[in-house]
Amino acid sequence: MILVVGESLVDIVVRSDGRRSEHPGGSPANVAVGLGRLGHPVMLATSLGDDERGQVVREALERSHVQLAPDTIGAAPTSTATAWLDARGAARYDFDITWDPAGLDTVPIGPLVHTGSIAAYLSPGADAVEALVKRASTTALVTFDPNIRPRLLDDREAVLERLTRLVAYCGVVKVSDEDLDWLYPGIAPTVVARNWISLGAGLVVITAGARGSFAVHGAGEVHVASSTTPVIDTVGAGDSYMSGLIDAMTTTGLVGSGGDDPAAGVRELSLSDLRSFMHHANMSAAITVGRAGAEPPTRDELPAIS
Repeated sequence: MILVVGESLVDIVVRSDGRRSEHPGGSPANVAVGLGRLGHPVMLATSLGDDERGQVVREALERSHVQLAPDTIGAAPTSTATAWLDARGAARYDFDITWDPAGLDTVPIGPLVHTGSIAAYLSPGADAVEALVKRASTTALVTFDPNIRPRLLDDREAVLERLTRLVAYCGVVKVSDEDLDWLYPGIAPTVVARNWISLGAGLVVITAGARGSFAVHGAGEVHVASSTTPVIDTVGAGDSYMSGLIDAMTTTGLVGSGGDDPAAGVRELSLSDLRSFMHHANMSAAITVGRAGAEPPTRDELPAIS
């Protein structure tokens, strides 16, 4: 079973014409939903309130075949993220979030663990996430999406210190060009990616919107163009890319193939296979941006890589 660790919340979407709607969200939760819809057994270790919004999120996760880890329901209200959409469908966010998960020290570790976003930085839960990632990295392929939310982060140096520690435990890091602009202003994304490879990451994939996605790997670099799908909004696009990338690695047998080094399969990838994985992830994101909200594809919509 794939383990996803991180925040679940309710996205309050405010469109440019003033219309409002609410949808279950949270970057790690969106990745878990994407994997569940693609047929992967997946557990989400998160934090939800025992309230109406929490019930909406739980029901949405259940519909997408996501199992909740024990100790998920807490006393704090379910977190929210308000996404303000411009006329092009691009989003900026405001947050009302509590991140204090229970039970991360005992949650079962599968062959792949994914985390990132707010859960990796926001106290008090960030320390528990880092401890889990360190523990998991000895037996599981760890994937990580920094997914920076500047409005929640007031100490950039502390974020960089934690990020550097986390990257060293990760087989795969997926990061956006916007994240890198905030983390390392003025430094070329591929330079940052090569540094992360030197720290221990097996693969770094950079998503760059209309410019497509770029990968830095020990075997070289790959660029995949973006799709030309009409965009309804970009909510959840990066998360769908992430779940598509994990899907490609899992369905081709790469996950669990590393023996004593869980990331060995990633390090041994050919550039042609990596390009195929990125095309698959790109297709997943393209389907999502073509409809409102974070609605990743099902297996019928996104066939597995054979």
